[in-house]
Amino acid sequence: MALSNEPETYYYKEGIKVIERFFEVPLDHDNPSGEKIRVFARNMIPRSKAKTKEEEDKLPFLLYLQGGPGFETPLQSSTGFAAEIHERGYQTLWLDQRGTGLSTPFSYETLPTNVKADQEIADYLKFFRADSIVKDCEVIRKTLLGHKDKESEQKWSIMGQSFGGFCAVTYLSFFPEGLKEVFITGGLATLASQPDTSYELTTKKVIARNKVYYEKYPRDIRRVRNILNHLETNNVQLPNGGRLTVRRWQLLGLDFGMHSKYPLRGIDRVHQIVFRAANDLELYKQLTYKLLQMVEGCQHIDGNPIYAILHEPLYCQGHSPNWAANRVIQKYPQFSWQNVKTLADTEPVYFTGEMIFPEMFDDFAHLRPFKGVAEILAQDASWGPLYNIGQLAKNEVPVTTATQVHSIMFTLMRKLTLQSYVPFELSQQTAAMIKNTEQYITNQLQHGGIREDPKDLMRRLFQILRRERG
Repeated sequence: MALSNEPETYYYKEGIKVIERFFEVPLDHDNPSGEKIRVFARNMIPRSKAKTKEEEDKLPFLLYLQGGPGFETPLQSSTGFAAEIHERGYQTLWLDQRGTGLSTPFSYETLPTNVKADQEIADYLKFFRADSIVKDCEVIRKTLLGHKDKESEQKWSIMGQSFGGFCAVTYLSFFPEGLKEVFITGGLATLASQPDTSYELTTKKVIARNKVYYEKYPRDIRRVRNILNHLETNNVQLPNGGRLTVRRWQLLGLDFGMHSKYPLRGIDRVHQIVFRAANDLELYKQLTYKLLQMVEGCQHIDGNPIYAILHEPLYCQGHSPNWAANRVIQKYPQFSWQNVKTLADTEPVYFTGEMIFPEMFDDFAHLRPFKGVAEILAQDASWGPLYNIGQLAKNEVPVTTATQVHSIMFTLMRKLTLQSYVPFELSQQTAAMIKNTEQYITNQLQHGGIREDPKDLMRRLFQILRRERG
């Protein structure tokens, strides 16, 4: 049966017209006549700004690139930061990057029939990095805007959050002619050719965040030690067939980079899970189904395997990642349960941050089929270029970024917080290498700041876009 790429239209009651759009693109853009995949994007048009087809055609496009890698763009409401963009006269396009959401989603069950062996899957996945994603964007831009008479009207604006910001820098490197303006939130990508430096800095920030956690919840030191002792001596199965091991428990530290607001996130959510697990062990000598369900609910990697498989390769240009996070973290004994359990029971064992480890391909049920694939890609050094340093140095497209800063950098400011996912130091190096970049630097937001206080953040970004002062 032929795939239908016919758009589908409906309306939100709050005055938003929604057009569901599918596009056919090559799997390999260097082989345009070869295998095709389907990519999805949701077009949202504010009716307050355009009531007729002619008015819609005049609204400029802003393309949103989701963080990840390997995560689809959530369905947007007519509130939040989407509303802030619409209020400024844009129609928006919310892309599911290839391999995610409705865009030929990647999983073991959805592999093409001719892609089954580990090496075949590894070769297939090499087409799912930022370089291919931005080429998809160019196909979509030309489809939607290529008919415009004026060259300026064929350009669009883009906004990238976290990994979406990495994609935005790749876009600037190779297709600046398609861009009117660029917004980046959640940190600028390092332009290095391998991830080691990034993980060195990230690990130090995760250590600092662990200290904040245990200072706030000192009784969790013994609780966590008791939990890890239980996990080490018992085979604990999660509801979907995964295993809750010591390493997987430590992965809860991924939340340390998120803001502690409702719904509960950040170090406070980790504490609630620790508190409940400790209570389970006191009452029942085992972890309850509800607790296991909570842990599983914090870790969405089973349904988004690209996140784990390509997390380190997304940095690489001519170098192999070689399990960078695993190599770096071994330098710090605070993360090793085998070390900490030999020390006094007042010594904490640290949670890890946004890091991928080889053991995850045993512990996560839906990563197990990709264990061999992950090893192949971890040793692969044939990754192509993601950035053009020369082009970025002469960039003329206005780039406006929101960058979260480590509290140490802002010792004079109050209400200090920490952003763990994209190291501030590397973001600053990148900003200095991209001409025409201006930043809003803050330590009042965490990594997901675009969702925490969208009104203020978008106001500041658009003020900077106009290159205003004061």
